[in-house]
Amino acid sequence: MDAKTRFILSAVMSSMMVFMVTLIVTYLNLGFRHDFLLQWAKAYFIAWPIAATTGFLVMPMARRATDRIISVFAG
Repeated sequence: MDAKTRFILSAVMSSMMVFMVTLIVTYLNLGFRHDFLLQWAKAYFIAWPIAATTGFLVMPMARRATDRIISVFAG
């Protein structure tokens, strides 16, 4: 997978995951109050670049680990 594809995949995937996780955790921590959307957006915009960067850097290692696991179970 080339770097451009890896970057786009990690950006899209992490965006979706961070969206859901920050939404749920913000709700569990604060409940639905008057500034809920502001607090959720703040958490999202802090977490997403960290998750995207981590995904981009970790993806090659995760692919290799996945290939090894599959080869063990595939026989």
